[in-house]
Amino acid sequence: MSTRKVSNSILVETGGLRLSRAERRKLRRQAMLRYQKHRQKNLLAQPGVHDMILVLDHLKAGFNVAKIFRSAEFMGVHEVHLIGIEPFDPAPAKGGFKKVPARFHADFDTCHADLSARGYQFFTLDPGSDCQQLNEIQLPRRSAFILGHEELGITFERARFPSIRCLSIPGSGTTESLNVGVAAAIVMYEYINQHGLDKSPSIES
Repeated sequence: MSTRKVSNSILVETGGLRLSRAERRKLRRQAMLRYQKHRQKNLLAQPGVHDMILVLDHLKAGFNVAKIFRSAEFMGVHEVHLIGIEPFDPAPAKGGFKKVPARFHADFDTCHADLSARGYQFFTLDPGSDCQQLNEIQLPRRSAFILGHEELGITFERARFPSIRCLSIPGSGTTESLNVGVAAAIVMYEYINQHGLDKSPSIES
């Protein structure tokens, strides 16, 4: 994939400085090189100690993806599945993108088929009142948490996958939802809180 094609997908943090076009192009090239390098190293990544999996459904490439990888590595996530996500600058992941196995899918169907065959149960995160609250459900050992696009939510038709359950994070404020990276961290913490920290790595992949 060319640098030009991904130029709008890679977020370059400049600290508010105004940069010339040449400087922006240079930073995008550097980000693209980091992405390619880290993705190559990701081929050797080992699953984390927990059987939970994160499914990132068409998240904006330049916003939360890298930071979610950072949290996933810290929390010992088994794998992160990316659906329709373009190349991103892995710098905010602080090495997490190299260490957590990443699986890439063009659509949710292939991801669902793969994880269902491996015995995973799926959960979406939604602020809706018709969802079970995260702290009131016993999460199965093999849980796959689906995190939807920052503005559009999940991209697949929920009716096609009736077994997918909906979870909400309890809160007392008036803000309708949390940042997707924050929501991911909370659900990972709740999973670990329920299943413990001293789990040996799963043999199955």
